[in-house]
Amino acid sequence: MTEKAIVLLSGGLDSTTTLAIALSEGYEAHAITFRYGQRHEVEIEAARRVARAFGAAEHMLVDFDLRQFAGSALTSNLEVPKDRPLASMADGIPVTYVPARNTIFLSFALAWAEVLGSATIFIGVNALDYSGYPDCRPEYLRAYEQMARLATRAGVEGQQGLRIRAPLLEMSKAEIIQRGLALGVDYSLTLTCYDPSPDGKSCGHCDACLLRLKGFAENGLRDPAAYQPADRIPA
Repeated sequence: MTEKAIVLLSGGLDSTTTLAIALSEGYEAHAITFRYGQRHEVEIEAARRVARAFGAAEHMLVDFDLRQFAGSALTSNLEVPKDRPLASMADGIPVTYVPARNTIFLSFALAWAEVLGSATIFIGVNALDYSGYPDCRPEYLRAYEQMARLATRAGVEGQQGLRIRAPLLEMSKAEIIQRGLALGVDYSLTLTCYDPSPDGKSCGHCDACLLRLKGFAENGLRDPAAYQPADRIPA
């Protein structure tokens, strides 16, 4: 019987690569996407495109509203930082950090995993080319994993030794792209931008765009995503 896995899927480069890895390892992938009040809601359609393209066994969309708490440029009208030097992105926690977001996401995934009888959750966090988020660190993931084993009936009764898989954790953005291309990922389906246009074109200036563009450039490739304006993308 094929083992089931929950895959957190935002529709971005990292989560799409993570989905491809889960499938390549033979898991039956159940993707979960969140509409949490983010300003870049066009990412939800990107997640739908990706889930369809990869043939996920199931794709669940969960709705809740973190705008009630504000505190982030992704869930409020705060300005998204643009054109920050790449070297400074891991210094401090930027205003695009959404309070407790990965903890909330993983809690939904944990609940679904218990219902499905799955012992594996895949998440596309990265501790190298990232923007200083505390919930993208390996020590956070291990602590959450330990908590999860204490917090569910399946864990307490020994039915589910939950594992949180973060296959991109120690990879650079360039390495992530290489891995995804080797698995046949079509990155034109994905959306990474923190401040895209209403029609889903990336800004090319936010931290997420700059890190993504850097990864493609280091591979000698042009990013296939749509940018506005188009001449923002380096050849």
